[in-house]
Amino acid sequence: MGSEKVQSGPLEFDIPAREAQVVGERQRIMPLDQGALTEETRKLSAAIRGTFGIAENGPMVPETFATMAKHPGAFRCQLEMGMELIGRGVLPPRERELAILRVGWLCRAPFEWGEHVNFARRCGVSAEEIERVTHGSSAQGWNAHERAVLRAVEELLGDQSISDETWAVLAKSWTERQLMELPVLVGHYFATALLHHSLRISLLDSNPGLRHR
Repeated sequence: MGSEKVQSGPLEFDIPAREAQVVGERQRIMPLDQGALTEETRKLSAAIRGTFGIAENGPMVPETFATMAKHPGAFRCQLEMGMELIGRGVLPPRERELAILRVGWLCRAPFEWGEHVNFARRCGVSAEEIERVTHGSSAQGWNAHERAVLRAVEELLGDQSISDETWAVLAKSWTERQLMELPVLVGHYFATALLHHSLRISLLDSNPGLRHR
């Protein structure tokens, strides 16, 4: 395995500079007007928010979704995958959120990181552990299984594979279905980061971005 490609420790970068790069002052593709949104878009928006336990905020569809809805097929598939992984997925929620946070940090993704800090805390991840995610699998304090979850994310993003050593640790606790789901989860959130960064999707007012703990 190309271990030199795998970021297992801290990833240090300039947060304001990164957020200026991938969020910026204006999206590259602006959202649809609320009046132009289809009923399917509204239903998908409500469904994904329900999956994450986010209270509805009136009839307004978040600008993130209103932007993605300009490609209806991709929007539908992306949200359906999210609902599958979060609403019907088989990974333990705490471990799932640790994995998503590591994806968000390694991708230097303000939207994903900021949103999933909140979800992780609801799944029992402490502020200290969230900070520790930024230091990766090599940080002190993880148990062997948690370390392997984070290491698997690092290997998937760095070398596009999970090593035998990491797989063996995960396989002690997880079923075959869970082992299959992890690469899909990582790939889904990596793809989402690519889309958000390329379009310079704006952060929601409630999202502090990469500073959030």
